[in-house]
Amino acid sequence: MSRHRFTQVDVFADVALAGNALAVVHDAQPLDDARMAAFARWTQLSETTYLLPPDDVRADYRVRIFTPSAELPFAGHPTLGSCAAWLAAGGVPRGGGEIVQQCGVGLVRVRRDGAGLAFAAPPLRAAGPLDEALLARIAGWLGVPRADLVAHQRVDNGPGWVAVMLPSAAAVRALRPDFGGQRDVFLGVVGAEPAGHSTAFEVRAFFPSAGGMAEDPVTGSLQAGLAQWLIGAGIAPARYVAAQGAALRRAGRVSVAREDGEVWVGGHVSACIEGVVTL
Repeated sequence: MSRHRFTQVDVFADVALAGNALAVVHDAQPLDDARMAAFARWTQLSETTYLLPPDDVRADYRVRIFTPSAELPFAGHPTLGSCAAWLAAGGVPRGGGEIVQQCGVGLVRVRRDGAGLAFAAPPLRAAGPLDEALLARIAGWLGVPRADLVAHQRVDNGPGWVAVMLPSAAAVRALRPDFGGQRDVFLGVVGAEPAGHSTAFEVRAFFPSAGGMAEDPVTGSLQAGLAQWLIGAGIAPARYVAAQGAALRRAGRVSVAREDGEVWVGGHVSACIEGVVTL
């Protein structure tokens, strides 16, 4: 057994307890894969991360990201939450400005963004429209006519996200999906708010979990993939704020900006629990 500094943070919300929680274990070198996976199952949060020394000399730290059922090569709210926890524990970027995170997809740049942090969206591993067979299945899971899927795209930057757009943000909030026995899709749903609204889009994210499909409160990796699709297709402006989590009584807010051809995804991070964990 070993003792580790432990931080639990709330990511992508202006106030604590309104975003997506993340457990962060510091100095995790003594832990093997089985122990990391066991603790992630125990926390039952959407992700638990482990901070490690980097293997790449260009990186400031390395992170491993676990859900209760699998390890992920990349995820957005764990990137911002892990970076915030690393900085709060005294981490100093080697370059003095941007922080460089090493994870399963390689190196991810993180920068301070006002009162929050933002990460540079990693390149998509898969893009392009979805086939009609999958779209028919998605419409069935969501309980909407196929015609209500007004746009669609693969936006995979690690987890394997596919995304569909509904006619409005209100339609996204109204969804009561039934996935039946389905457990092998990472599905994002997005809809636009009317002009003049405080946010541009409402987003929901559904992913496989130990008990079947679950909904994620606020999802940085999906938001990054959506931004690359929506901005690239001219559906979204180069700078906007998306809402996520209303169906789970959360108030997630994700800031998106494309600058010099690069998409940055940001939000606030609040520390909620600090202490020591024995693993």
